[in-house]
Amino acid sequence: MEHLTSADGTPIAVHSIGDGAPVVIIGGAFSQARDAAEIAAALAERGFRAVTYDRRARGDSGDSGVAASFDPQREVDDLAAVVAWTGGDAAVVGHSSGAVLALFAASLGVPVRHLFLSEPPFHFGEDDPAPDFVERLQTAVDEGRAADAVVVFQREGVGLPDEMIEQIRQSPLFASLVPLAQSTVYDAILTRDLSTPTPEMLGTDVPVTILCGAQTFPFLSAAAQRLSEAMPEAELLIMPESVMHRLDAVAAARVVESRLG
Repeated sequence: MEHLTSADGTPIAVHSIGDGAPVVIIGGAFSQARDAAEIAAALAERGFRAVTYDRRARGDSGDSGVAASFDPQREVDDLAAVVAWTGGDAAVVGHSSGAVLALFAASLGVPVRHLFLSEPPFHFGEDDPAPDFVERLQTAVDEGRAADAVVVFQREGVGLPDEMIEQIRQSPLFASLVPLAQSTVYDAILTRDLSTPTPEMLGTDVPVTILCGAQTFPFLSAAAQRLSEAMPEAELLIMPESVMHRLDAVAAARVVESRLG
């Protein structure tokens, strides 16, 4: 692990495995670098240098910004620092909100060789969370109710049913989610501000492969289809191996290898 410094001074923890052309992996909500270990290993086995990192306010990364004034540009800067660390030109695999971030960053000029966008949760302005969603999340964090913020994000940001939320809350997994509460605010802002991809995002000249599991949440299938229709040059690839919003590591590595050569 190494620490990079983002534009606003935030330390970003980055990991690398393997040799060859760099592929940066960006996780979604509640994810940390360690959660991408399986896909990183699969990419390394296929001759790539797989790079994972903790997005700000997660894991071993810091959070130097002022939460109340957070802007998605800060996460773009973080990714830019990671790509620069790899040598300045990398393919990017983004999953969920990480896919939204990847496409946004590419549209702003972060040098990306190829985008692999796994189930990006674009709402296209429909059925977005309540207008006060971000404010309620931040209030819960500020008042020391991180667990409540996690539950609110799971219910209103992800759309999990209460029975599943309660199962998670009673499991050992929940304790690992609570320290990530502030990051849910940032994910909520990112996906709110980019509910609909900007014209620059849709018009990026970076090659794009949209990945979608054959069995996933209907909203995500619809979003992938709609994004592909809005980006005629993009490839939409349905992956039977990826189930219920989980990107299959081996299948994803195979796709990356076939597209990058």
